[in-house]
Amino acid sequence: MTDAMVQGLHEREEGRIRRFFSRRLRSREDAVDATQETFMRMLEASRSTLIENPQAYLFQVARSVARVAAERTAREQALFVADEDGIEHAEDRPIQDRIVNARQCLLIMARTIEGLPNRCQQVFILSRLHGLSNGAIAEQLGISRNMVEKHIIRALLECRKMRAEIIF
Repeated sequence: MTDAMVQGLHEREEGRIRRFFSRRLRSREDAVDATQETFMRMLEASRSTLIENPQAYLFQVARSVARVAAERTAREQALFVADEDGIEHAEDRPIQDRIVNARQCLLIMARTIEGLPNRCQQVFILSRLHGLSNGAIAEQLGISRNMVEKHIIRALLECRKMRAEIIF
């Protein structure tokens, strides 16, 4: 499956995939992120796997992304401990080595983002740090929404590659 075929699939199925995630996830932003993750995985798989039924494969990938998102939400909720009044709060003091590790990871992530091409970096920062929608980014930068999504996918792939290289 070529990148052009994945792009065509993206154009035809993005709305359905986003609605799929909207029903399963708690927020619109999570649905947008999960949609991008699904198509990013499709791009990766299309280069190494023979896909006979791309639409069926796409929804299988989406179900996998939804399952991972649900597991992540459950793990995040487990970080909160209920006190006697029923109010939840986070653990008071993180372990020192986790703090150091997190700071190192942030520095590596910042370097990875700095290493992106300028436009890709701009799009990623507007999306992930400023929380702008893809449409707002496209309008602000004078590029197509599709190009915004391509830049975000490229940046996420680079961040994922960097993350795979970090040993926790």
